[in-house]
Amino acid sequence: MIVCCPLIATLVMAPLLYVLLILKVACGTSTAKYPPSPGYYLSSRVSPISFDQGFRNLWGPQHQKLNDDSLTIWLDTSSGSGYKSLHPYRSGYFGAAIKLQSGYTAGVITCFYLSNNEDYPGNHDEIDMEFLGTTLDKPYTLQTNVYIRGSGDRNIVGREMKFHLWFDPTQDFHNYAIFWDPNDIIFFVDDVPIRRYPRKSDDTYPQRPMWAYGSIWDASSWATEDGKYKADYRYQPFIGRYQEFKIGGCTSDSPATCRPPSSSSSGSGGLSQRQLSSMEWMQRNYKVYDYCSDPKRDHTQTPEC
Repeated sequence: MIVCCPLIATLVMAPLLYVLLILKVACGTSTAKYPPSPGYYLSSRVSPISFDQGFRNLWGPQHQKLNDDSLTIWLDTSSGSGYKSLHPYRSGYFGAAIKLQSGYTAGVITCFYLSNNEDYPGNHDEIDMEFLGTTLDKPYTLQTNVYIRGSGDRNIVGREMKFHLWFDPTQDFHNYAIFWDPNDIIFFVDDVPIRRYPRKSDDTYPQRPMWAYGSIWDASSWATEDGKYKADYRYQPFIGRYQEFKIGGCTSDSPATCRPPSSSSSGSGGLSQRQLSSMEWMQRNYKVYDYCSDPKRDHTQTPEC
């Protein structure tokens, strides 16, 4: 009996321990999968506009189709496509609901961004949300980036922060947005702030008016695992879908009294404590790269870190 008791106890306890383990894993998974509510939904403060109200084709018109204000653009061996806002802006909220293509999309970039590269070639500013195409067995990567005064043209100083997402962006439309005012750049996914880039100095913050853009193009040289996987046109066309366009901001010729919508419930900008908690959760669980933490980078060029 002395020998058998531990065995009997183990046999009795094993199912209970198994159940507890399953519950722990299940609870842990559900807790880690979805971000906590930000408590403030900036997208609801900006009314949607039709594509024609805010944008126009920029290039590849034969690879662009508009149907009931849902825009489809695609890339094949002949061309990609892009669009541009009708006006430049000095601040604002810029968003769209986007649905990505499933399957093999390595080398392909589908993006939504702000830029003044046409106004300042070789010396431009840019704020990016870029979806980096992927292979069949891996998720999309959302790359956020900020360029200031040509640092993306000659002496390349990118400020990349990359994320995976808590959902499959190929299954449905999700809202992606850039908020930019004189003090903050904030990237949002479904109203969850995923990154805040505050203004710490004039030299590290874009201040000149920018246009809003969207495009799909071949970036095989770097997009997927630093160019390891290229675009494979056996899978063409590569498609990006956009709808629910939103622009709430101040054009370059707006009066000085113009202000963009507030990025937080306080009305004074920045992020609330709930928004910060939501962002911290997102970065803790889904951030996969931060330029400030990269030991290979020359951080004398990124003093904001």
